[in-house]
Amino acid sequence: MRKKSFKAESKRLLELMINSIYSHKEIFLRELISNASDAIDKLYYHSLKDGISGLSRDEFEINIAIDKEKGTLTISDNGIGMTAQELENNLGTIAQSGSLSFKKNAGEDEEANEDIDIIGQFGVGFYSAFMVASHIEVASRAYGSEEANLWKSDGVDGYTIEPCTMEGHGSIITLTLKEDSPEEEYSRFLDQYTIDSLVRKYSDYIRYPIKMEKTRNRPVEGGDGEYEEYSEVDTLNSMVPIWKRSKSELTDEDYNRFYKDKFLDFTDPLKTIHIATEGTATFNALLYIPSKAPYNYYSRDYEKGLKLYASGVLIMDMCKELIPDCFSFVKGLVDSQDLSLNISREILQHDRQLKLIASSVEKKIKSELKKMLENDRENYEKVYANFGLQFKYGIYSSYGQNKDLLSDLLLFKSSNGDGYTTFAEYCDRMREGQKYIYYACGETPERIARMPQIERLISKGYEVLYLTDDIDEFTFKVLGNWDEKEFRSASGDDLGIEDDDKNNAEQIEKDNADMLACIKETLGDKVSKVRPSVRLMSCPVCITADGMLSLEMERVLNSAPGADQKVKADRVLEINAEHPIFEKLCKLYESDKETLSKYANMLYNQALLIEDLPIDDPVAFAAQICELMVK
Repeated sequence: MRKKSFKAESKRLLELMINSIYSHKEIFLRELISNASDAIDKLYYHSLKDGISGLSRDEFEINIAIDKEKGTLTISDNGIGMTAQELENNLGTIAQSGSLSFKKNAGEDEEANEDIDIIGQFGVGFYSAFMVASHIEVASRAYGSEEANLWKSDGVDGYTIEPCTMEGHGSIITLTLKEDSPEEEYSRFLDQYTIDSLVRKYSDYIRYPIKMEKTRNRPVEGGDGEYEEYSEVDTLNSMVPIWKRSKSELTDEDYNRFYKDKFLDFTDPLKTIHIATEGTATFNALLYIPSKAPYNYYSRDYEKGLKLYASGVLIMDMCKELIPDCFSFVKGLVDSQDLSLNISREILQHDRQLKLIASSVEKKIKSELKKMLENDRENYEKVYANFGLQFKYGIYSSYGQNKDLLSDLLLFKSSNGDGYTTFAEYCDRMREGQKYIYYACGETPERIARMPQIERLISKGYEVLYLTDDIDEFTFKVLGNWDEKEFRSASGDDLGIEDDDKNNAEQIEKDNADMLACIKETLGDKVSKVRPSVRLMSCPVCITADGMLSLEMERVLNSAPGADQKVKADRVLEINAEHPIFEKLCKLYESDKETLSKYANMLYNQALLIEDLPIDDPVAFAAQICELMVK
């Protein structure tokens, strides 16, 4: 018997695969089980196509056996098996895939497409076993053949093929595991619990039973605390994934139990989304919206992604390409038989099919959220309380590319009442002739409701949206408008309200230009301008900003970590011309400019306090108040 060598490129590929491609050595078991499932699929396909009698799908199975004394792990199947030539072709040349050629030969056979599903399309999966094994033997007997053959290899040095005896058809793969080392404990793959866990993790939904004989202990009847060993065969996999079952067969309890088991949550999800699609993107998906945000959701430590299966085989535990950042809170899985996989099943190509699936998942999540918003407002508001901030980040971080996807999911408190409102609901309530959507920023809705800047807007019947998150105004700037209605800040330089108010303020500014200029000179570069206000009613003064940078944006940017370069909005001191203080300022300008300057500083600090901005010198401010009080 002559030892055969792998081709040079195959030998190098084997070395690279063992040492580089697979990040987790445990993957080998998934690969070997998938190959066994393929072999059974092939035989089942031929039984349908060629009318072979005597083959029942119920008889097919995959078996795993552990021999701790010999240090071997065996995976066997009663599938189609291989001839000596097929052993040569499939195992002698790396990256030669029997599954791939079989799938091509099956062509467009409709019956085959319905009843056969080949997982492995590349020939390197088998060789992943060399990550844990020093020696591999494959005994195989093709269906209908009287001959069996044994393939042996110690890895990159080559392989041999020789006749052997074997009962029944199929393949028996025996791995002699490597000796334990300080870096790797290979003997863990001889532990029943480890094998059981790996099968449930990676191969739970293989369609054929995966069986293993387990050794257990039981008390000896009549014995005094003595135990005896006994063995029984267990089926390790569930075989029928919940996501491939009909929705009518499943209850909320079924869905919730699966979610809590697979995604390690103690609470039921708020929403379950079960998807089954066919066409350009054929896949099944089971998605969940959690009832609470994970503790690290809004941190860099949080990892998004959906579990990715190919025909029931776990390919990736967290496939981030399947879900956009704005919906990163969604947990779940996708299972497709149409994905293109590269040389190892662990690394997924970002191909067209994957993008189609991701696009479909995104649209479905949006659709379900919109339905919740319209038909189940109470639960939607719970979703929004946990994850609404992510919608805003999604709009801002994409520079508005996602605004059509997300903007109609946003909710805000407003001057209309205690509840939340959408942009659409706000627009439905707009007064006749209203051109703009007004908003104001603050720490809480209660604080915003007391802002002097919104008094006149409210008095004229304009509703004001309350923005309480740091990201809110940045999101509004990116959005620009809703349904062609521009957003306007209650603290902005142009409210766009009735011309009479604006014309009156312009006339007052013109008539009192010298007094206002004197106050501006007193305040120096603390403000860019001093002017009469068109927005104040009961309050004497407020701070606003001209230009793109608002006071709220200034606060957020300057409080950000690492904000060494401070930004400053163009602050404007607005004085209420209808308030008695304005008349007082005019008189002081004529009679006592020194006291006017003190009033100017006091009013500026007062405006800062109203806006919840820091005062440069609180002690001097307090002393100034006392000084003016005793005059």
